[in-house]
Amino acid sequence: MDKFTLGILAFPVLFSMLALRIPIGLSMLIVGCTGTILIAGWLPILSQVKTSAWHLFSNYSLSVIPLFLLMGNFAGKAGMSEALFKFTGACLGHRKGGVAMAAIGACAGFGAICGSSLATAATMGKVALPELRRLGYSGALSTGTLAAGGTLGILIPPSVILIIYSILTEQNIAKMFLAAFIPGILAALGYILAIALYVRFVKNSGPTKDRVGWKERFLLFKKYLANHFNFFDYDWRNIFRLVYPNRRRSNRSRWSRFNCHFK
Repeated sequence: MDKFTLGILAFPVLFSMLALRIPIGLSMLIVGCTGTILIAGWLPILSQVKTSAWHLFSNYSLSVIPLFLLMGNFAGKAGMSEALFKFTGACLGHRKGGVAMAAIGACAGFGAICGSSLATAATMGKVALPELRRLGYSGALSTGTLAAGGTLGILIPPSVILIIYSILTEQNIAKMFLAAFIPGILAALGYILAIALYVRFVKNSGPTKDRVGWKERFLLFKKYLANHFNFFDYDWRNIFRLVYPNRRRSNRSRWSRFNCHFK
């Protein structure tokens, strides 16, 4: 069997394994190793196991990725996502579909902390979905809002995907962050506009809640600002190249753990 035919046959095998709910990484590993063995034998596989694993685990630049996940976990435990959602809900909740719009804003803010779309969608889903259901929002609008808002996690800097892309293409990470900032804001505004149009044309899909006074909004903003001090402190340092991304992520992880400890 030639290499081209073997490559064509590998795709349905891979998709079948994914349909059986086998993890993506394990499926790709099995298919890739099997194809390499059929083409070149066992020796290339053994050589890659010896060198590639060590190279990836010892890569200093990629150490930022587990720090992203660690800080996102600390941020969720410290109540940062809840504080952010309460503040945006106090500002927009009195409008029609305002709580869904607030969920988009909270997803954008939390995405600037953890840098992962899956973590953003999962964390904000736990915080915002019960509130949306309690207020009587339609299931389609509630789940669609959180699914769309989760995509902001990999677009609004800092982002795991942007860092990996910058490392692979040898580009400046700070410039990549600056390039993604405006598209991320535009995407969030576009989602909010889509929600406003949806609740206008689909009746009773996005009810309103009572208006929150300015004093309470200010108190919620102070709580939000205290929890997100690490975002304002370290992101501008990275943009202006005063702190390397992995060191900045390590510092933000420590600050998130501090907030989580004293919650």
